[in-house]
Amino acid sequence: MASPKFQGWLGKNPESVNGKMEWGEFEPKKWSEDDVDIEISHCGICGSDLHMLKSGWGPTPYPCVVGHEIVGRAVRVGDNVKHVNVGDRVGVGAQARSCQKSTCPDCSAGLQSYCGNETINTYGSIYPNNEGKSYGGYADYNRTNGGFVVKIPDGLDSAVAAPMLCGGVTMYSPLKSYGCGPGKTVGIVGVGGLGHFGVLFAKALGASKVIGISRKSDKRDDALKLGADEYIATGEEKDWETKHARSIDLIVCTVSSEKMPLEGYLRLLKTKGTFIQVGAPDGGNLPPISAFTLIMNGIKVGGSAIGSPGEIEEMLQLAADKKIKAWVQERPLKDANKAIVDMEDGKARFRYVLVNENYGHH
Repeated sequence: MASPKFQGWLGKNPESVNGKMEWGEFEPKKWSEDDVDIEISHCGICGSDLHMLKSGWGPTPYPCVVGHEIVGRAVRVGDNVKHVNVGDRVGVGAQARSCQKSTCPDCSAGLQSYCGNETINTYGSIYPNNEGKSYGGYADYNRTNGGFVVKIPDGLDSAVAAPMLCGGVTMYSPLKSYGCGPGKTVGIVGVGGLGHFGVLFAKALGASKVIGISRKSDKRDDALKLGADEYIATGEEKDWETKHARSIDLIVCTVSSEKMPLEGYLRLLKTKGTFIQVGAPDGGNLPPISAFTLIMNGIKVGGSAIGSPGEIEEMLQLAADKKIKAWVQERPLKDANKAIVDMEDGKARFRYVLVNENYGHH
C-alpha cells in the first residue's frame, strides 16, 4: 500500500501550548520494513504534550505533532513485523524505538524504555541516519517501529485504552516492579491523570490498602470512588506526617514540584520502604532530601520511566480481565487546541482523549 497522507496538529513554537497549534501536513520518518502505519482513532492528552509544546524539557524541534497515547488501526505493516496484521487494533505509547540489539543489556532484558544506546520518543525526536523526525498522535496517521506497536485486547474500549499507553504504564511499571500486591500498603501522591491510574492499578494488583495523597481534600471523594481506602490531604491535615508515620510500604509520586513536602512523604514509609518518583518537573529539580531521613529509616528513593512494550501488553490484559475503567473525557480531534488549554487549567477528570472524527473516512 502507498503511504497515506500524514496530517495533524503542528506546534510551531512555544506559543502553541496556548491553543495555537495549526493543522497541516507533515513528513513522517522514512518508511522501513520494520515500521507500522496506523490510522489513528483515539489519542490521549498527556502532561508531557504540554511540556514539549512549550519547550519545557529543552528545545523542541518544531514543527512538532504531540500525542503518545495512540490507538487506531494498522493500515500498512512492514515485512519484518510479525505480530501485527493490517486491520488489527493497535496502540503506541511514549516510545517509538530503542536500539533493540541483542547485545544491549536493557533491550535484551525487556527494559527498552531505559536503552542507553538509542531512545526515540513517539514525537519530537530526530532519527539517526537522516531517517527524519518522529511525529505523534494529534493526527490522522502515525508511523512507528513495529517493536513498539502493541495489540489492544478485545473487551477494552479504545478511549479507555489510549491513556493507559503512557499514563497507565507509567504507574503500572513501578507498582509491579516494587512489589505492589497482597499484604502491602501503597501510597499514590497526586490524584490526577497519572495518580488515578495508580489507585486503579494498585487495587488491581491486589494491594491490601491504597492511600491517595494530595494537597487539598477536593479529590478525596474521587480517590475513594476509584478504590482508595484512605486519603491524606497534606495541605489541610495538621501533623499528617507524624500521624501517618511509618505506615506505607511503597509510595509512587506523580507530583513534579520543587515545593512538594518530600521529606514528609518519606516519613510515611515503613522501615525499608520505597519511594518512586515518576513526575518530571521542568528543570528536573526535586526538594532536598536529608541523608538522615534515608539512613535512620532504611528507605530507598528511586525513579521510574514509562514502561516497555511487554509491560504495556501485560497491563492492557490486566485492565481487560479486571474491567478497569480509566476516567476519560472524550474530545473531538478538531478541538485539540481547546482541549490542551483545558488540560493546562487542570479541568480534566482525569484524562482527555481526542477522538478523530476523520477516522474511517480516508
